[in-house]
Amino acid sequence: MTPLAPWQQRVYDHLVSVHAAGRLGHGVLFAGPAGIGKRAVVERLAQRVLCRQPPASGEPCGACKSCQLFVAGTHPDYSRVSFIPNTEGTKLRTEIIIQQIRELSERLALTPQYGGAQVAVLDPADAINHAAANALLKTLEEPQPGRYLWLLSAHPARLSATIRSRTHRVEFNLPTGEEALAWLAAQGHKPAAAEDALDAARGHPGLAHEWLRGDGLALRKQVASDLDKLAQGTAGALATAQAWVADEYAGLRLRHAADLALQQAARLTDAGRTRRLAAWFDAANRTRDLLRTTVRADLAVTELLLAWRGDAPAREARGGRG
Repeated sequence: MTPLAPWQQRVYDHLVSVHAAGRLGHGVLFAGPAGIGKRAVVERLAQRVLCRQPPASGEPCGACKSCQLFVAGTHPDYSRVSFIPNTEGTKLRTEIIIQQIRELSERLALTPQYGGAQVAVLDPADAINHAAANALLKTLEEPQPGRYLWLLSAHPARLSATIRSRTHRVEFNLPTGEEALAWLAAQGHKPAAAEDALDAARGHPGLAHEWLRGDGLALRKQVASDLDKLAQGTAGALATAQAWVADEYAGLRLRHAADLALQQAARLTDAGRTRRLAAWFDAANRTRDLLRTTVRADLAVTELLLAWRGDAPAREARGGRG
C-alpha cells in the first residue's frame, strides 16, 4: 500500500475517526488544489469504509475479499464517475452529463452486494453540467443509510451554492515549506532542485514532484523565454501559440505563463501596471479553461499572446520601458 504524504495522512486519519464515530455524512466535498492528493485519500478511505475486517490501525486490512476486489478495481459497491467518451467515441467529454448522474443514483439505490456500505466518487465534481447538477442535488437530498457520495474538486466555487450547502466540506491545504521540502527529499529529489521546483509551484509539493520527475521546469523556462521574445517583438504570437498547443502540455504552458505574470506583478510598485498584469493572469487562466471546450486552441492562445505582446504586460517583460 503506497504511503500517504504527511498532509494527506492527517486528513485521512481525521476522516477515519469521524467514520468510526458514526459521524461521516452522506455527502462530502473534498476541496483543494489539483495534484494535492485528494484522490489518494478518498480511495484509501473508500477501501477502509468497504473493508470487512478493518484493523484498529485505521488502515484497510488489505486481505479480505472486499479489499482484494477494491485493489483489483472490481468492487461492486464502489464507483467513480468521471469523463466518458463522446457519442462518436473519438475523445473524452469535457463535462459530466445527467445520464451519468442518473446511473449513479440508480446504483446507490441498490442494496450493497457485500452487505456493508456503498461509495460513489464524482471526480472532478465541478465538471458537471447544469442538468447533471440538478440530478445530483436530488441524490444529495435523499440520502440512504450506508451510502456515501463524495465529490472531489479543485474549483469548488464552480459548484452551485445549493450543492455546497448539502455537503460536508473537507479542505486539503498546502503543507508548510519545511514539510514539503522534507517530503520532496524523501522522494529522492536534490535539495536545490526541490527548492526551485517548490518555489515555481508556489508551495505545491505535488506539482513540484511532478515537474521534477518530468520536464515541467524545463517547460517553464521555455515559456519564460517565449514570453520575453514576444515582448521584444522577436517572435510571432501565432507561431508561438501553435507551438504551445501542439502537444499535451498546452494547459501546463498556460499555467506557467500565468504564474510568471503573477511573479512579475509581485515585484512591481506601480498599481496600474500590477492591475494590468493581474488581468493578463486572469485571461491566461480563462484560456486554460477554454482548452477543455471545443474552442480552437491555437486561436484562443494566439489572442492571449497578442495581448501579452501588445499591451502593458508586454512592456513589463522588457523591464517597464514604455
